[in-house]
Amino acid sequence: MVATLKQVAAHAEVSVQTVSNALNAPHRLRPDTLQRVTRSIQLLNYRPNRNARSLRTSAVELIGYCVPSWPNGQAHLVMDQFLHSLCASAESSGRHILLFTAPVGVEGMPVYEDLHARRLVDGFVLSQTETHDPRHGWLKEQQVPFVSFGRVWKESTQPGPWVDVDGAAGCAAAVRHLQETGRRRIAFLSWPEASGLAEDRLTGWQRGCQELGLPSGRELAFHCQEDTIDAGARATAELLDADPGIDAIVAISDILALGALRELSRRRLTAGVDVAVTGFDDSPLASVVSPALTSIRQPMDQIATELIDILTATAPAGPTERLLQPELIVRGSSAPG
Repeated sequence: MVATLKQVAAHAEVSVQTVSNALNAPHRLRPDTLQRVTRSIQLLNYRPNRNARSLRTSAVELIGYCVPSWPNGQAHLVMDQFLHSLCASAESSGRHILLFTAPVGVEGMPVYEDLHARRLVDGFVLSQTETHDPRHGWLKEQQVPFVSFGRVWKESTQPGPWVDVDGAAGCAAAVRHLQETGRRRIAFLSWPEASGLAEDRLTGWQRGCQELGLPSGRELAFHCQEDTIDAGARATAELLDADPGIDAIVAISDILALGALRELSRRRLTAGVDVAVTGFDDSPLASVVSPALTSIRQPMDQIATELIDILTATAPAGPTERLLQPELIVRGSSAPG
């Protein structure tokens, strides 16, 4: 059996990072510590993978990506689309993606440390970034290339290169479309207020309404605690009970929008006629429900291409902070044919 980095660390009674330093930066360790770790490496016959070198030298281009986990083990169709696009984009440039799982936050850092110390990957694409995300600082310190899908909210400056989609612009476009079809009281289904992504899209809805002279009070915005169909249906029921004049709903996700469609059907209201509904992400479900769901499509292929470009290019063609524009895909839930 081949020894792992963690086993070496346990045998030497040091951290995984200390073993990594012994292999990659021995000058950082005291002589006695380095001697102890080296002894454990020899006794356990540990053989780190030395095939991978820096992406910046265009050697072995293997890119690590942590597959996000979602509540209750539910699937996330949009991120599945992103993963497919990311793998395809990497492979088209002669590179490959190594998939792994890790806990969110500090608890997941040993996985990144192990992958780096064993030279199993040359760089990382990050997602599910959060405020004060520990990965950015550690990757910078180790001089490991990385790029994030998504911005880090509530920080004055971004901690590294990123590619994201302008969610605010997408929601504002949905509002303009609904106004053009005659809607005048447009509600918004959101996620919890603590979510920076939710606040960004909420801002787009508010801005779109205000620019068109439509009401945009907080009473028209419902913050769901879960991104589920049931939550979307309950929120729609509460909104319509409190304000029967609502004639359109912009949902922050397709899942919440599907909940809105379900509640409209329960009330014998016709989506697109009595109340218009739009979603966000243009997931595979959007085109198969009846009526088909109008939704904001994120350019997944372009996102993946931009991420790989920033990560692998010696001198990226363009800025390393790239905000891409989404596309509104109009279907029957807002504009019946």
